[in-house]
Amino acid sequence: MRVAVASDHAGFCQKSQVVNHIQSLGHEAVDLGPTTDDRVDYPDFAHKVAWGVAEGEYDRGVLICGTGLGMAMTADKVPGVRAVAIQTPGFAELCREHNDANVICLSGRFVDPATNDEIVRIFLTQEFGGGRHATRIEKMMREDER
Repeated sequence: MRVAVASDHAGFCQKSQVVNHIQSLGHEAVDLGPTTDDRVDYPDFAHKVAWGVAEGEYDRGVLICGTGLGMAMTADKVPGVRAVAIQTPGFAELCREHNDANVICLSGRFVDPATNDEIVRIFLTQEFGGGRHATRIEKMMREDER
């Protein structure tokens, strides 16, 4: 699986660990920046990952900011992207199984690195449940066409 990863300055402290963890799981991780912890605007990096996922360049995306919230709000505006802010492994499982999330947004300030690693592992391994959930996803994604 090819996974795009990016952060802002608040998530930069965990970005290299997330990239390394994705690689240790046998996936290709593509670091889309930034290259330093200097202040940046999170929408610039959320857009890079979200558009890459939406256009099929990447299978999934991982974004990291202070809370995960701003990145999720920004990435989710891109048609075809289902981005969610995730703070627990349980939510990571459900975002894939029920919602077929293709971008997760992590908190670099409020969630410890070990928990974020577990969230990423689940995000990359949990299958979409299909069935009744597929109908709901279809309804959700119709809004991208409006």
